Amino acid sequence: MSEEITKVKSFIIGSGPAGYTAAIYASRANLSPVLYQGMQPGGQLTTTTEIENFPGYPEGTEGPKMMEDLQKQAENMGADIRWGVVTEADLSKRPFIIKTDDKKVFEAESVIISTGASAKYLGLKSENDFKGGGVSACATCDGFFYKGKPVAVVGGGDTAAEDALYLANITSKVYMIVRRDELRASKVMAQRVEDHPNIEVLWNHVTKEIVGEQKGFMKALNAAILENVKTGEEKKIDIEGFFVAIGHQPNTKLFKDQIKLDDQGYIITDADSTRTNIEGVFAAGDVQDHTYRQAITAAGSGCMAAIESERWLGEQ
Repeated sequence: MSEEITKVKSFIIGSGPAGYTAAIYASRANLSPVLYQGMQPGGQLTTTTEIENFPGYPEGTEGPKMMEDLQKQAENMGADIRWGVVTEADLSKRPFIIKTDDKKVFEAESVIISTGASAKYLGLKSENDFKGGGVSACATCDGFFYKGKPVAVVGGGDTAAEDALYLANITSKVYMIVRRDELRASKVMAQRVEDHPNIEVLWNHVTKEIVGEQKGFMKALNAAILENVKTGEEKKIDIEGFFVAIGHQPNTKLFKDQIKLDDQGYIITDADSTRTNIEGVFAAGDVQDHTYRQAITAAGSGCMAAIESERWLGEQ
């Protein structure tokens, strides 16, 4: 018995600000998009409690609520939003063949990839316990909530240095936890970190545990236990925010060997565009952006992908 195939003009892989925005624009263009939300419907913002830097929310909002609103708006426009995961994507020829974990098969005239990137964490149980209660992987998203409070940044690369410098201007103190005895960051960034009076670099240290207390329904961290990798000596630092800056992993495994990726695994798109090296395939959001990684830029690129997809389909 042959598989039943559903033909669609626009297939969107992944949700979040990029995917949902692409769905809104594609729906308004009468492309009748089908969107599969992926392993984490709504993307990384569903793990963020407060959002204060997205335009249009003067009182701020919560990450899960924003994603619910975006999904509802896409659905109201006519998008077919489905819970599930794309398991196969054959982009070798058009129409593209998409298979999902609910045993559906699609022939898509165009594809928008918005699978995002996952922040890398240390892997500590206590770290997971305090996500949303002091542990964050986005200093520019959550740093404001620790204004005037002591925080820590884990990492030694450019991202960690940038986060430490950003936080140093709004918090009371920044501890930078570095496993080695030098920073991997560029010399310019490393010098700025070492020169900043509000940053204390803890060389040769790793995090053993994050500790805190229960406050209502949430946990709130108040310290981190560190270990000196050379001496084994433990050290406790009193902090209220713990920022992990050891990199992101773009969710591009599904497209490996089909789409051009950079050396970090991000999808390469044309300059000022969401076009990939495959005609009819577009990429939006954090899956192709390792510079900004903000909800607003992801939404903007989702808009771009839908418009470019519509124009490309019109030329065929």
